[in-house]
Amino acid sequence: MIRFAFTLLIVGVLVFLGATVKLGKRTFFGHVSAIWSTDEAKDMREGVSEKAKPALEKVKRGVEAGYKEATKDETGDAGPAAPAR
Repeated sequence: MIRFAFTLLIVGVLVFLGATVKLGKRTFFGHVSAIWSTDEAKDMREGVSEKAKPALEKVKRGVEAGYKEATKDETGDAGPAAPAR
């Protein structure tokens, strides 16, 4: 529990510093935002999206099939259980 609280405190401090401390013209998050909006980064996101789409569809179909299998009614059982008295 103490380790979790300490980790949460460190993450909170890093987020606060990244959002408030200027590193030149921008904060750390400002630099990340500026980099993320460049044409090269947009091209990278589009490329990753195109390459990952088949894998994402396969995972989605697997999850849907698993959900369908887990929630289907069992056939051949004796019906619903009798209510408890």
